[in-house]
Amino acid sequence: MFGGVLSVPVNNPHLRKSASRHIVNLGDNDLKNASLFLSTFAKLRTPVFLQSLKIGWESVMKMGIESRELFFYETFLYYNPLLLITLMVWLWGVNLWVFSRSGVDYAAIFFLGPDHLSHREIWKCARWMTIAILTSMTAYLYLYSHGDVKLAASQPVVLYFSAVIILIIPFDIFYMSSRYYLLWTFWRILFPVQAVTFSDFFLADILTSLSKVLSDLERSVCRMVHRQVATIAWFEADSVCGSHSTAIPLVLVLPYLFRLFQCIRQYRDSKDIANIYNAGKYLTAVPVIFLSALKYFIDQDTWTYSIQPAWILSGLANTFFSFFWDILRDWDLSVFTRIFKFSRPNLFSHLLYGRRWVYIWVIGSNLVLRWTWTYKLSAHLRNNYITVFIITALEIYRRFQWAFFRIENVWYKIKNPKHTSHQSNPLSLQNDINNEHEKLLAHSHSPGV
Repeated sequence: MFGGVLSVPVNNPHLRKSASRHIVNLGDNDLKNASLFLSTFAKLRTPVFLQSLKIGWESVMKMGIESRELFFYETFLYYNPLLLITLMVWLWGVNLWVFSRSGVDYAAIFFLGPDHLSHREIWKCARWMTIAILTSMTAYLYLYSHGDVKLAASQPVVLYFSAVIILIIPFDIFYMSSRYYLLWTFWRILFPVQAVTFSDFFLADILTSLSKVLSDLERSVCRMVHRQVATIAWFEADSVCGSHSTAIPLVLVLPYLFRLFQCIRQYRDSKDIANIYNAGKYLTAVPVIFLSALKYFIDQDTWTYSIQPAWILSGLANTFFSFFWDILRDWDLSVFTRIFKFSRPNLFSHLLYGRRWVYIWVIGSNLVLRWTWTYKLSAHLRNNYITVFIITALEIYRRFQWAFFRIENVWYKIKNPKHTSHQSNPLSLQNDINNEHEKLLAHSHSPGV
């Protein structure tokens, strides 16, 4: 049942036809009831997970077996992207906690002010995000299974709307400076007309790991806008929000295009040819995504004998290109000397130096999860939502693991420019080190830091 090909119980009494156009146009009473329901559950705080689990399980058991598949699919579509974003926030808090204990000045690397969020505050945000999402999801499950489809459909609408309001609200609450720093970085990613900073491409790299999350967000919002929440309209092949939607591959590819444009901008500013190679790495993701999407528009034989081999080759090229770039450039590790021979202290030396198994695990898991993430883009997995959810969660874990070495690499170069490896003697690498060192010095003497 979980992760299989979705079957449609068209006689489900809990579903509405697409002609029911009043779901998104919520009345005042609906919004008040939904908000009251959310606020009541939010006060539970500590036991909210157990309460949500109990109510959710009872709601699922109340439904007939034939309708549960669609029930879970609906729930996952609206809430899995928010849950995965929350997972990323939790893990980012772990990153900051490790950096704070190991002496890595991440605030200087990201040019953060003195009021930047600590790992405790990040975890606090993640906790409230978890509570809000589980509360809304529990309300959706309960109301949906008890036949109140209209109020159930309002739950994800209220949650998404509230999230946007909290993010953009122009008042000095909810960590306004940090929210605006995040929004400003997003703006710079969307329009890379200025010099690309470390924060810009670091967040853009994270977005590539969240490409499936962004795609699901687009599908969820699409259903809300077209009033298809809790309807069967989106099962139609020609539905604007269905599996044949051209918006799905477009949204999937956007994070890679953002990084591609950033690399081009960096090459324009530095004339460093390595940025062109890096742009090529992100360019290899484009055919993987669009070739996979073709399966929904061509016959099976054409896919099997013509398109699928090209998709596999594109996937292999993207996987190995990305893997070796992680090892040799983002982490600046030499597999043959600086890891397995341990000829001298290396990046992350204060935590991992001498622990060979850690490096073997990080490199091996990075390769496997790189390929798994590429495989996830296969068209036949689009409706296998449990499988895709697990793979996306693993990719988020890979990015969390990647962040340790990526940030440590920058900090090591800043603190030890004379001891940076010159085995390949790339001039651009030394220039990057000098630039990072100069920026840090300038930043450390600037007011308010």
